[in-house]
Amino acid sequence: MPPKIGVLNISDRASAGVYEDIPGKACVALLREWLTTEFEVDYKVIPDEQKVIEAELCRMADEAGCALVVTTGGTGPAERDVTPEATVAVCGKMLPGFGELMRATSLKYVPTAILSRQTAGLRGRTLIVNLPGRPKAIRENLEAVFPAIPYCLDLIGAARLETNETVMKAFRPK
Repeated sequence: MPPKIGVLNISDRASAGVYEDIPGKACVALLREWLTTEFEVDYKVIPDEQKVIEAELCRMADEAGCALVVTTGGTGPAERDVTPEATVAVCGKMLPGFGELMRATSLKYVPTAILSRQTAGLRGRTLIVNLPGRPKAIRENLEAVFPAIPYCLDLIGAARLETNETVMKAFRPK
């Protein structure tokens, strides 16, 4: 069976059909570009509601068996932005280095990167990574942290992901 990757776009307006889910689709396109491992996508668009986000993260990790779950949106300082809180609530271990690197990367492009609250954590054998909600920022942030993701999955006993090294080189110690 191919590994599963969850892509969860958190957006009140996209989940209500007000506009198309461009961030989630952009994330899937990046993963297809960077990975040579065949994988299934568990894809969903949900509103900015902490309990809904928590339930969906748990479903993707516990029931669907996703090795990796990436979220898009809900990482800013606005009142409705609760993705990091939901992630913290469902994870047994947090990996703050992901958020630190993503903010440092974004600061090269925009001074408002300090407002971002991306994080990452582990729920069992699932790595959950919170990304911003704009396609350009998704690419910049995921490009920064993705080299560590395959090795992290190895360490937690999740599915092995191989990258197309001409476009994304994963780091695995020798």
